Formats: sequence, structure tokens, C-alpha cells
Amino acid sequence: MEVRLGYKQTEVGIIPVDWEVSKLGDLIDYTKGFPFKSSEYRSTGTRVVRVSDTTYDSIKNEDPIFVSEKRLSQYSNWKLKEHDLVLSTVGSKPPMYDSMVGKVILIGKPHENSLLNQNAVLMRDKKHRAHVQRLLLNHLRTKRYLTHIGSIYRGNANQASITLQELFQFCIPLPSDESEQRAIAEALSNMDALLGALDRIIAKKRDLKQAAMQQLITGQTRLPGFHGEWEVKALGDLFTFSGGYSAARDQLSTEGHCYLHYGDIHGSTKTSVDARADYQDIPKLDIPLKRVSSSSLLKDGDVVFVGSSEDDEGTSRHVVVVNKDDVPFISGMGTIVAKSKTDELAHEYRQYCFQTAAMRQQFLFYAVGTKVSGIRKTDIPKLTLPVPSVPEQTAIAAFLTDMDAELALLEQQLAKTRALKQGMMQELLTGRSRLVVAEVAA
Repeated sequence: MEVRLGYKQTEVGIIPVDWEVSKLGDLIDYTKGFPFKSSEYRSTGTRVVRVSDTTYDSIKNEDPIFVSEKRLSQYSNWKLKEHDLVLSTVGSKPPMYDSMVGKVILIGKPHENSLLNQNAVLMRDKKHRAHVQRLLLNHLRTKRYLTHIGSIYRGNANQASITLQELFQFCIPLPSDESEQRAIAEALSNMDALLGALDRIIAKKRDLKQAAMQQLITGQTRLPGFHGEWEVKALGDLFTFSGGYSAARDQLSTEGHCYLHYGDIHGSTKTSVDARADYQDIPKLDIPLKRVSSSSLLKDGDVVFVGSSEDDEGTSRHVVVVNKDDVPFISGMGTIVAKSKTDELAHEYRQYCFQTAAMRQQFLFYAVGTKVSGIRKTDIPKLTLPVPSVPEQTAIAAFLTDMDAELALLEQQLAKTRALKQGMMQELLTGRSRLVVAEVAA
């Protein structure tokens, strides 16, 4: 391989001659998370950060746990500081980054003085340089790092773990000149700030859409031109309900007929599935259609609910089927299929009308089970729904669809910006592109 003048070949590829390659373990000091006992947990006090509290780039505020503030001095070795790196040593295998083993986040000021729980490791640059922490964070989000984690994890797809000894063998190239280090860190930080701003805008838009949906679907707010009372209908008056065709996950492939497994409803944020537009992404089951009951074949406008969930939030999960071309589409294991008895619910309206807090509460009321929660086919017809006229339904659906379209555009922008950030990382973290400050300093 030809190496350009001023560059050299290393174990991580071609880098500038004035850069050095170091193992992660040689760059940082670390502390393993403390195994707090559940008996110590409190509703207030000093925050304890668990692996399950971390997302791709932040710490969630939902369901926090605390210990007594008196413990802070006793557990000072596990106290988080701004610019600390926290890396999970358990989780799912890559590339499911939010729950992935080896996921790393940078601690910001709001979580200073929190304490780190077990199954994670706290890492600090040996010279306590904030810009190096930022560079390490970005190196630990590259495809090369994901490949490293994929080669060292133990366990299965859902429950994997890594050893620090193997983790710390990961090699990181860095400029020798600190001014170049700072310039790279600043450039990538600016991109992170842009991504963070887009994330916040999207979160605000989602909240606005959710609030509008709750107001419009319950009739608390009416669109201009619509008046009159709504009817309250039992779902059993609007739909007939049946189960799906059971097939194990390992029977699914890329060949055969479209198949909707309940796990694919749980694993998606979409409220509809389009048999034609989503065809390539839908798992397939290769069986003769004559073996499938007509009640399990999904038609345009059918609503598919999950029959069970591992958490209360998932009990009311569902998708509306878009299948205008009548593509063979089998509703699968763990699903409850709702087929229209009447034309009282517009197809577009169905994507929204089951998402209200009141509807979720009804699902929870009838849910059965402890570790796994679910609703019976005999109970779901008892649930009730306020039903406006079809023209008002259509107007509400159009209003919310416009909000969805705006969100989709923002999410596309976010995805493009993330891809641009990945490209910058590839260029800057390998020295393939040098910033002006580095060229002047060289």
C-alpha cells in the first residue's frame, strides 16, 4: 500500500507521522461502578446512575434512584465529574447502540456528584484534559470501535458483557500537538452541539404533537367548523377480533409472505405498517396461504394489537395496516387482529385514536399477568372509544399527519447531520484531513 509523504502505516491504518497510537488502557485511569444494594435506594438524595439510565448521549430522568446524601463522602471514588466518560460493560451486542455493551457517554454538569452503579466503568484521561476526554468519546463511537466490541463481547444478542482487559486493548491514534487535539475536539463538539439542538427541537415537536393529539382525539379541542356530540362506542361494536398465525422467530426469513410478529410491533416506533412501502423490511414466512385463516390475513385498515408485553407501557402497542394492493400479509404470533364491522372509523384516524392516555388506561385496567402483561381477546371488545363524525375524523387525521410530516423532515435532517458527523470523525480522528491550526503548528 502506498503511503503519502508525511504519513505512516500503523496498526490502526495510515496516520500522520507526528501522531502516536496508544492503547485505551494506557491513556486513562478508571474505576469500576459500585454495587449498590437495593435496600439503600431512596426517593431523594444523591442520584445513582445505572447502565439502564444511559442513552446514546445522555442520562435519562425517568425513574431515577437515589441513596442517602450522607453516603456521598463514603462513596467519593464513584462520584461523577463533568467530562468523565462512563462506559457500560453489559448490554446488548452491537449495533443496537442505546442498549449496547461498550456504550459510552460524556458526563455533563447536571449529573456532577452522581454516583456510578455497577456494570459500568468511569474513565478519566490521566492528565485530566477535557479535550482529550472529548476525543476519546468520539473514538469510542467509530465503526472501528464497534468492530472491536463485536469481537470481544461474550454472551448473546440481548445479554452481552466485555472484560476491561480486552476493552483497554483498543488502539487510539492522537496528534502529538495539543493545539491540534483541541482543534479536533472543538470541531466535533460543535457538531455535537448541532445534533443536540436538533434533538431538542424534535423532542419539543413530539411533545406538541402528543398534546395536540390528546386534545383532538378526546374532543377537548375541536377543529374549526365542527360541532355536535360524539358517540362513545365499544370496540366490540366497531371490530371483530381474532388471533394471528403462530410461527417461531427462527422460521422467518427473507422468502415467502409478509409476516407481522408481535415483537416487531414492540420494536418499532411506527404506528402503521405499509405492506408495499415497507415490504423489504418486513420478515417473511414461507408457507402456503391455505394454511392461514382468513382472519389472520391482514387487509387495508386492520389494526393489530400486541397480545402481551414485558412492561405496562407496551400493553396497548399496535399498528394500523396499510395494504391497498392486498399483498398477502400474515398477522403472527402474539397478535390480536381487529377487523372492521362498520365504516364508522376512517382508516387514517385509526393511526391516532388508540394512542390517548385514556385508551392506555383501559388497556392497563384489563391487563393480566405479572412478569408479562397482556390483554385477552375477550376483554379488548369491552374497551370504549369516543367517535366523532367521519369528516371530523378525517380533518383530525390530516392535521396530525401534517405534524408527523414536519417531524419526519426534522428526523431526516438529524440523520443527515449524524452521517456528516461520522464522516468528520473518519477524516479528523485519523488525520486524513488536518485542520488549519495543526498545519500551522506542524
